Amino acid sequence: MILPIVAYGSPVLKKMADEIEEDYEGLADLISNMFETMYEASGVGLAAPQIGKSIRLFVIDASPFAEVDEDEEPDPKAAGLKGFKKVFINPIIETEEGEEWGFQEGCLSIPTIREEVMRNPQIRITYYDENWNYCDKEYDGYAARIIQHEYDHVEGILFTDHLSPLKKRILKKKLVQISKGDIEVAYRMKFPSLKRGKR
Repeated sequence: MILPIVAYGSPVLKKMADEIEEDYEGLADLISNMFETMYEASGVGLAAPQIGKSIRLFVIDASPFAEVDEDEEPDPKAAGLKGFKKVFINPIIETEEGEEWGFQEGCLSIPTIREEVMRNPQIRITYYDENWNYCDKEYDGYAARIIQHEYDHVEGILFTDHLSPLKKRILKKKLVQISKGDIEVAYRMKFPSLKRGKR
């Protein structure tokens, strides 16, 4: 089932999400629906707060980052991303290391805006997978960045929070338009400032 993605300005996006237990009702269906919703919106990651659920869960499929044209050199930061599809339950980023690097990030909850965000290139994260196996893994490159972006969501942080005060002021009008639904978007969304009946 394709779920509506909540837009910038929704309070759930700024809340620290709650851990869940193994018997969380409907978890398998929720994970399946999140992947379906993410694919429909052409995303590479989706966190539960983005569909209005304040729980520590996100899904990732970084495979698009592994795709290159025949005349392009493979990007070393995309190594190992073919088939990189994972579920992260109750994640904790234990360490972030290395010299920060910038990359233009976007977000399904903040469509039409992309900005350079600085992040560490290596992380170590502990989490449970969809079968409740405990995992303690290290990731780098694009995999680390996508995980950091989605992890921010369960911490109540948006990629725009990483921007400078000047950049935030420049984007303020666009962000207000997004919260009001005054944008063109190709997937289902819920807008916090939109009058009822116009979704």
